[in-house]
Amino acid sequence: MSEKATIRIGHLKITDHLVLGVTQDKIQKGIETPKYLDLQTQAFVGWNPLGVALREGKVDAACILAPLAMEIYHMDKKSRLVLFTHKSGSVIIKNKRANINTIEDFKGKTVLIPHFLSIHNLLFERLLSEKGLTVGVGPGKDVSFEVVAPSEIPEIMEYDEKGHVGGFIVAEPYGSQVVMAGFGEEFALSKDIWPNHPCCLLVVREEVLQKSPDAVQELVNSMVDSGNFVDANPDSAAEIGAKFLGQEKAVINRVLTQTKGRLSTNELMPNLDDLDTIQGIMTQRIKAMSDKIDLDKFADLSFAKNAGAK
Repeated sequence: MSEKATIRIGHLKITDHLVLGVTQDKIQKGIETPKYLDLQTQAFVGWNPLGVALREGKVDAACILAPLAMEIYHMDKKSRLVLFTHKSGSVIIKNKRANINTIEDFKGKTVLIPHFLSIHNLLFERLLSEKGLTVGVGPGKDVSFEVVAPSEIPEIMEYDEKGHVGGFIVAEPYGSQVVMAGFGEEFALSKDIWPNHPCCLLVVREEVLQKSPDAVQELVNSMVDSGNFVDANPDSAAEIGAKFLGQEKAVINRVLTQTKGRLSTNELMPNLDDLDTIQGIMTQRIKAMSDKIDLDKFADLSFAKNAGAK
């Protein structure tokens, strides 16, 4: 048998990437024995270092924000979308010390987001603009966005005693972590702003798709299966997630069991219409993306189809 193909996948320690952790766990425990795939995972603290690693080929694949993945494709055409890693899964948390009751109460405050090229930017901007509030960076804006790595948000919230930060929108489990630590309260779930919205994608570098399609297929098959497993076995998934994401099991358990559909992992077939909606808003209205991309060229749906993704 030929040598297995090593695929190093970059990710963040968020529940949006839990299906990758379940796949890694299955392989480590011998529940799955891939014939072609040698899986390696690498956790990154923030989105920019992960984006750079993908572009420079330091990782072969990445679980990454949809708008950021599309922007990288626009720049170099070297990585392709093969699967969604989840749907929904983010939350707006209001700072308990900032006296926030309505969306208008965020006026004059700073809101933390994980990246400008994110669904989080789009969703919060939508809520604010519906109330006639402007958002951005610099003077003259009603609400100021500040980009912070997701893992740094809990500490910022803990030490913001004066309530300068109105709150944040980020992937779980950092929202649940802040709520359980007593520094914030849920303001809205992302699924209630846009039901079943996409957020993170699995993208694979083009040369890996060409050279090792069997390994990529095994990876996608396993991740689709892992998504179904998370959906059907939240308690076991929380145990795996706690280890993979470096969190208390109770925090992951809250994400997976409190409020149905907070995070959805059992429909991972990429929806290109939704991605087109995102890139339309991000290029024309928010102006965070450089330009639209050809989604049919960006996406290779054959792997997801072969895996039976819904």
